[in-house]
Order: sequence, then C-alpha cells, then structure tokens
Amino acid sequence: MSEPAFWALILGGLGAIIGSFSAALVLRWPEGRSVMTGRSACDACGRTLRAHELVPLLSAAIQRGRCRHCGSRIDPWHWRIEAAAVVVGVTAGLIAPSSTAVAGAVFGWLLLVLAALDWRAFWLPDRITALLALAGIAGVVAGLEPGLEDRLIGGLLGFGLLWATATAYRLIRGREGLGGGDPKLLGAIGLWLGWRPLPAVLVVAGLIGLGIVLVRRIGRRPVARDDALPLGTLMALAAYPAWLMMIGAAA
Repeated sequence: MSEPAFWALILGGLGAIIGSFSAALVLRWPEGRSVMTGRSACDACGRTLRAHELVPLLSAAIQRGRCRHCGSRIDPWHWRIEAAAVVVGVTAGLIAPSSTAVAGAVFGWLLLVLAALDWRAFWLPDRITALLALAGIAGVVAGLEPGLEDRLIGGLLGFGLLWATATAYRLIRGREGLGGGDPKLLGAIGLWLGWRPLPAVLVVAGLIGLGIVLVRRIGRRPVARDDALPLGTLMALAAYPAWLMMIGAAA
C-alpha cells in the first residue's frame, strides 16, 4: 500500500468515528442535551440503540435511514456529518501523507463541527473556536508551515477585519449584521492559514453564499433581501480547501 493510501485509510476510518461523535454533538448541544452522558437512543421512540446500530455510515445504509424498532426517520445530519468527516480525513491523508495530514484533518474536523452548528443554530461556540485557535498555534510547535509570525498576523487580521466590518455596519444601520462568533472564527482560521489566504477565503465564502441563494431561487424557494446566511459555515467551507491547496502547493 502506498503511503498516501495508508494515511487516507487511517484518517478516513478515524474520521468516521469522529464524525459520529460530531454529529451527536451538533444535534444535542443546541438543545441543551449532553453528548458525554447517557446512551444513544432513537429520538422518536427513545429505544436505546445497540452497538451494531451505531456503526458510522454502514448502519444508516443498512437500516435505510430509519429506526429498526419504530421505523421513524433518523435525522440525516448523522450520516451527512459522518460522511463529511471521512472526506476530510481521506483528503488530508492524500494531500499530505505524513504527520501534517493529522493536523489538517483536525483542522477540517473542527471546522466541520462549527459549520454544522452555525448552519443549524446560527451558533459558533467559543469553546470550539478557541480549540481551533489553540490547535493552530500548536501547529507552530509541531514545526508546520506557515510560521508563527504569519499565523499571528492572520489571527489578528482575520478577527480585526470582521470585527471592524460588524462595528461599522452596526453604527451605520443601527442593527447587527454579523454574529459575534464570525470574527473569532476568521481569526482562528488565520492562525491556521496565515494572513495571505484570508482574502481568498472570504471571496470563496461569498461565492458559496451566492450559489446557495441561486439554488434557492432556481428551486422557487422564497428569498428575501434580509434573509441571513451563516457566514461561519461559508468561511469553514472555504477554509479547509484553502489549507489543502496551500499544503499541496508547498509539497
């Protein structure tokens, strides 16, 4: 087995496990339910799920996305987050088949949690964002590029740019235009990528947002001028490919 295939297999498998935990976190945390206590159960009938019903992706495929006991539909966010976590692990292993891949996968998995929480609940928990930021600084200790100076400038620039934008919008329009977690997230992304990719991250995030609006219009879903899109989700979707491109170009 080639080295990239080995790393992709290991991190893809780990991604399935992490994705299962992440899905439970995303679905339970906004509702005030603990993800650390209690056994997994069907949300509809409350029956405790057995081990063979909790195999990431495979159980959902075999059960066709429904509870084996009551037949109720299982929230598709479970398998979607699991699948996304696998993709993150596999791509990191293929692009950077080394310890760098582990760092990149961690970056992608944390972004995935934040993206899902922001999409579902317009919420970017400080604890997850802080963990993302600390992991970015830890990358310097591990000897990963970019260097400390670029990361610190990226952190300050990312936070400062969106904080200034949010402040100006509030002063001019008299209402909030950005969530308080968005500047923190871009700052944390800057601590991973450095300052140079940040403009591209914002541009790509904007293009993704425009694409979502276009799809909604094509599907004849009503779109108002003041409808909000989760900027944190858009930035997370743009940031991980930016890391892949940065590492791929440096290889």
